[in-house]
Amino acid sequence: MSSTLSPRSALDAEAVKTAYRRWARVYDTVFGGISGYGRKRAVAAVNALPGERVLEVGVGTGLALPSYSRDKRITGIDLSEDMLERARIRVLQDHLTNVDDLLEMDAEATTFEDDSFDIAVAMFVASVVPHPDRLLAELKRVVKPGGHILFVNHFLATGGLRLSVERGMARASRSLGWHPDFAIESLLPPEDLRRATLTPVPPAGLFTLVTLPQCESRSDAAALVA
Repeated sequence: MSSTLSPRSALDAEAVKTAYRRWARVYDTVFGGISGYGRKRAVAAVNALPGERVLEVGVGTGLALPSYSRDKRITGIDLSEDMLERARIRVLQDHLTNVDDLLEMDAEATTFEDDSFDIAVAMFVASVVPHPDRLLAELKRVVKPGGHILFVNHFLATGGLRLSVERGMARASRSLGWHPDFAIESLLPPEDLRRATLTPVPPAGLFTLVTLPQCESRSDAAALVA
């Protein structure tokens, strides 16, 4: 894949953990507002979909957890134990009885069995993980055929001043804990990009909600990439 489509600065798991250890105490204040629209859109989309078992990847401090319908059973995972501690407090304080588990886990290599969930949603995670293609492959493995995979993320602009700013910010990727220069093609191969529904999300379309339906069978999925 060309460098125009790939983040310039590599992030590894330890870089992510270190960054979010710093952010944990102020995450809700600093990021809660600007990411709120995307989070609400993603959860509303999850609530409208069929299926009960939901995997939230990168659950963080649990900002989205109170917004899920109570008929959805939520399992959240995150690489940062510091963030998860705050999510567990939120679950207790808000009496969120539909949250089944909050686990420290690598989203690129989970320990869940195949077809464990009806829906997986990853909010502001795709530009954080070291290998977005492995993240997508793992979510396809753990979500049942006929289920849905959703992402909310900031994706690299295709031109203009915003593109220049994002390229400039890329040098701070390790400190930020995410890639400002993250292109959607780094996450979705062409066959998935054609099937996905992309919905701009406020403010000013800075984020995008991606809804990717799972194929009805594993053989159908294999045929897409054949």
